Amino acid sequence: MTRGLFFSFFIRITIALAFVAVMRVWFTPHWIVGSILILTWAAINAFLLTRSVRRNIALLQTSTAAIPERPVGVMAHQYSDFDGLAQAISLASGHVERVLTDASESRRELEAMIDSMQDAVVAVDPAGRIQWTNQRMQRLMPGASVSSAVRVGHSLVQTIRDPDVLACVRTALEERVVSERRSTSLLPGRIFEVAASPMPGGGAVAVLHDITRIEQVERTQRDFVANVSHELRTPLTSITGYVETLLDHEPSLSSQAREFLTTILKNATRMNRLTEDLLVMARVESSEQELHPGPVRADILVYDAIQAMSGLVQDEEAVLETGELTEADVFADTDAILQVLSNLIENGIKYGRARNELHCRVVVSAREISDPIEAVEFSVRDFGQGIASEHLNRIFERFYRVDKARSRESGGTGLGLAIARHMVQTQGGTIRAESELNSGSTFIFTLPKPQSPVN
Repeated sequence: MTRGLFFSFFIRITIALAFVAVMRVWFTPHWIVGSILILTWAAINAFLLTRSVRRNIALLQTSTAAIPERPVGVMAHQYSDFDGLAQAISLASGHVERVLTDASESRRELEAMIDSMQDAVVAVDPAGRIQWTNQRMQRLMPGASVSSAVRVGHSLVQTIRDPDVLACVRTALEERVVSERRSTSLLPGRIFEVAASPMPGGGAVAVLHDITRIEQVERTQRDFVANVSHELRTPLTSITGYVETLLDHEPSLSSQAREFLTTILKNATRMNRLTEDLLVMARVESSEQELHPGPVRADILVYDAIQAMSGLVQDEEAVLETGELTEADVFADTDAILQVLSNLIENGIKYGRARNELHCRVVVSAREISDPIEAVEFSVRDFGQGIASEHLNRIFERFYRVDKARSRESGGTGLGLAIARHMVQTQGGTIRAESELNSGSTFIFTLPKPQSPVN
C-alpha cells in the first residue's frame, strides 16, 4: 500500500520533470513558461493526491478508533491504495465484536451465578474500595431495601463496621494470603464465617457464609447430650451402688446370680464412663470448660501424667517408661494437658500389648522442635499390633473404633481421642498418629512455647 502510493507520486513528478526537459530542448525561447506551467500542474496534482490520502486515512482512523465501543462491520468506502488495510480493519472489527459479545455473555452469566449464591460476596480494589457485590450482600446490609447499601466505589470501611470482616479483608490485601474469621457482630444474632482471598490483579474478594442455623443445631445437640448425660448419672450411680452392695454383702447369691450382677456392674460402670466423657466432650466443644493456660515445663507434665497413671499401670502389669525429655516450657493449661496425656497413655496400655507378650510397654517423650514454629512435641508410643493406615485419619472422630469388640471389652467409650484432639487444638497445638501393623503406634501432639521467656 505505501509503496504504491509513493510510486504513483514518483511517476507524476517524473513525468513533469520529463516535460520540463523536453520543453528546454525543443522550445528554448519559452521553456521557462512551459516549465512553470508543468510544475504547477504537478504541484496541484500532488496536492489533490495528498488530500485524498489524508481523507482516507482520517476515515480509517475514525473507524478504527470506534471498534472497541462500536464495531464497524464491513466498510463500504473505496480507499484506493488503502483497500487492503480497510479490509483487514473490517475483519478485525468482526473478531472484536464476537469477543466483546462472548465477554459480555460470560460476565452476565458470572453475575447471575454470583447473585444466585446464598453467600454474600463483595470484591474490593487494592485501596479497599468496593468494586462489585452480589444481591445477597445488598440484602444483608441494613437499609438495602431503601437504597443500595453497598455502593461501588465506596470504601468498605464506610459500609461494613464489623472488625472481624475488615481484619479478614485487610489481611488478604496486605499479606496476599487467604484469611478466615468468624463474625458475630455484623448483624445482631447472626454468625458468619468470613473468607477473604487475594485476586491476581490486585484487590481481594470476601465471602460471608451464614452459619447461624448450623450453630443453633450444634448448640442444641450439645445441650441435649449434656442434659441427657447429666440425667443419666444419678440412676447409673444408684445401679452401680446397689449392685456392688449385693456382690459384697450378700453371701447367699448363686453363682449364676453373681455372674449376672457382675455383668450389670460392668456395663453400668462403662455407661458411667461414657456419660462422664460425653459431659467433658460437650464442655470442650461449647467452650464452657475454662482453660487457664500458662508456662509449664514439659518434663513436669510427663512426670505428673506417669504418676497419675500408676494405679492403672500396676493393675495391668504394664511397663511405663520415659524417653527423651526437655525442660523447655510450653504455654498450656496444666489440667487439660494432663488429661490428654492420661488418655493417650491409657490407650497405649489397653491396646498396645503385642502378641505373645505378657506385659505392655509404653514410652512417653517430649522434645523441642522449631518447624514450623517454636514448640514442644509430646509422643506416647506403644509396641503393640499397630493401626492400619485406613484408620489413621479417622481415629480422632467421636465414637470411632478400630476394633469395636476389643474396645468394648476394654471399657473404652470411643471419645478419649476426640477429647484429646479438641483440647490440644483449643490451645494452639496439633495432634496426629503414626503407626505400622505389628510395629506399634505413636500418638504425637505439639504445644507452642511461651512467646516471651519466663523469668
